[in-house]
Amino acid sequence: MKYIIDKEKRPVYLQLYSQLREDIVNGIYAYNSKLPSKRSLAEETGLSTVTVEHTYALLCDEGYAEAKERVGYIVTFRKDDGFAASVRTAPVYHNVHHSVPSYPDFPLSVLSKTMRKVLTEHGDIFLEKSPNIGCTELREAIRRYLARNRGINVDVEQLVIGSGSEYLYGLIIELLGRNKIFAIESPSYKKIEQVYRATEIEYERLPLTSAGINSSALSSTNADVLHTTPYRSYPSGVTATASKRHEYVRWANENGRYIIEDDYESEFSVLTKPTETLFALSDSDNVIYLNTFSKTISPSLRIGYMVLPKHLVGVYEEKLGFYSCTVPTFMQYVLAELIDNGDFERHINRVRRKMRKDMKGVLN
Repeated sequence: MKYIIDKEKRPVYLQLYSQLREDIVNGIYAYNSKLPSKRSLAEETGLSTVTVEHTYALLCDEGYAEAKERVGYIVTFRKDDGFAASVRTAPVYHNVHHSVPSYPDFPLSVLSKTMRKVLTEHGDIFLEKSPNIGCTELREAIRRYLARNRGINVDVEQLVIGSGSEYLYGLIIELLGRNKIFAIESPSYKKIEQVYRATEIEYERLPLTSAGINSSALSSTNADVLHTTPYRSYPSGVTATASKRHEYVRWANENGRYIIEDDYESEFSVLTKPTETLFALSDSDNVIYLNTFSKTISPSLRIGYMVLPKHLVGVYEEKLGFYSCTVPTFMQYVLAELIDNGDFERHINRVRRKMRKDMKGVLN
C-alpha cells in the first residue's frame, strides 16, 4: 500500500477515498477482491479507524465496494462489465411507476427576504438586459458551488444560463448539430423524447436495466450523443452504478462522441457525498452537464444551466451567441445571492438530514 495523507488539508477521508477509488478503477484491487482491513489502513496512513470506516462507507455509497459480514470490504466495481452486466441485471419495463420523492419547500421567508435585499442593493440594474449567456454574478456563483459540491472545476465562460431543461436541450441540439444521432434511456423523462421528436432529430431508445443502460444496447447503438440521467432516471428510479458510469465515459471516448449529463435532483442524495458526475469522471472534454433549480427552489423560477466542454465554448459563441438569455436579470441576481450567502446549501442540507432521519425511521 502507498497511501499518503496530508493532514493539513481537509477533509482527510476524501484524500484516502480518492486514492482507493483510483486503485480500484485501475484494477489494482480487482472485482471481488478484498480491500485492506480498517486497522491496517489506519496504521499505514496514521488515521483513525473511524476515519477509514467513513472512507469505506463512501466507497460503498458510490458503488465501488460493499461490506460483507466477517469478510470485510469487497470490490464490486467492474471496469469491463460488457455483456455480462446485461445478462446479470433485470430490465426495467415501460409500465414501471416510480414514486416521485416529495421534498420540503424552499423557505418562502428566505426567498422574499433575499428578493428585498437584491432590490435594495441592485435595483438600478434590473431594467438592463442580461448578457446572452447569463449574468456573470450567477455564473460565478454556480461555478463555485459546482466546485464545492460536485467536483466540477470549470471556467465561468463554460456556463450558460437558460429557462429550464427543455430550452437547454434545444440549444444543445443546435450546438452539436442536427446531423447527430441521439440516444436516450428507455424509459426516460417524457419531455426529453418530446423535444427530440419535435425538433425532428434522429434518436434511439436504449433499454435500462437495474444498473443503468443495457451494455449490449449501448455498444451497438449508432448514436453520436448519449443523453443520460445517471443519478436517478425518471420514471424508473434507476441510478447508474459506478461501473456503469465509467462504461458511459469509455463509450463517449470513442469516435468523438458526447454525453449530455442531466443531473436533475442529485442535490437531494442521501449519500454521505453526492454521486460523482460523468463530467468530473471524464478527462476527454466531451460531457455537457445540465441541471436546474426546479426541485431545489421552485419550478416556477424556470432557471437552469449547462456546463459546456471547454472546446465547445467558442463554437457556442459563434453558432448560438446571438440567443438572448431567457431568465430575467432580477431572478438571476436573487439566485446568485441565495448561493453566495449559503441559504441555498443550508436548505439542501436540511432536506438531506430530514431524508436520512426519515429513512432511519423506516428501517427501524
